[in-house]
Amino acid sequence: MAHPPRIPSRQHDKNANDLLIKGIVVALIGLAVLLAPYFSKSPELQAILAGSTLVGWFALVLGGAFIVQHLLRRRAGK
Repeated sequence: MAHPPRIPSRQHDKNANDLLIKGIVVALIGLAVLLAPYFSKSPELQAILAGSTLVGWFALVLGGAFIVQHLLRRRAGK
């Protein structure tokens, strides 16, 4: 059975950092979606944004998963 090709160290670090950045961005988007109804002045917009809480929680959990994945890969690499 063939082993996968080794990724050079620089490329591995770049991939790990990309995962961290994606995790932070997605988590921030999730927070923004969850907090937006509280800062909106229009009642119609508040109702629309309140209906998107599932999307906000999904983005927050997905961002957290990316961050945990980054930390696990970083820990395994040491």
